[in-house]
Amino acid sequence: QLDFVESGGGWVQPGGSLRLSCEASGFRIDYYTIGWFRQAPGTEREGVSCITAKGDGTYYSDSVKGRLTISRDNAQNTAYLQMSSLKPEDTAVYYCAALPFSTAQDFCVKGWQGTWGQGTRVTVSS
Repeated sequence: QLDFVESGGGWVQPGGSLRLSCEASGFRIDYYTIGWFRQAPGTEREGVSCITAKGDGTYYSDSVKGRLTISRDNAQNTAYLQMSSLKPEDTAVYYCAALPFSTAQDFCVKGWQGTWGQGTRVTVSS
């Protein structure tokens, strides 16, 4: 089982920034595409941003392009999501997941059918 601990969420005003972290537990992320997904109340979970194992391919959904930046540090077994210019519609619980041998776009668009962790809640409001 691939376990993650997501952290870094919180409350922020519109236009603010947050940095989310996703630390893997019990396995090495080196050979996995990592994805950040989010689920707002009453909506389906959606792929926000994904990054390939070597970090040479990324994908961003249209709703976050230009405002969020995904990165990873394989040595630290952790992935990150730098969020800026946050909007109220970014309010959601953010989760991370991993899949081997996938492009970033495929992972984000097709989603993941595994067991999700606790996630980290992001609230953007004034």
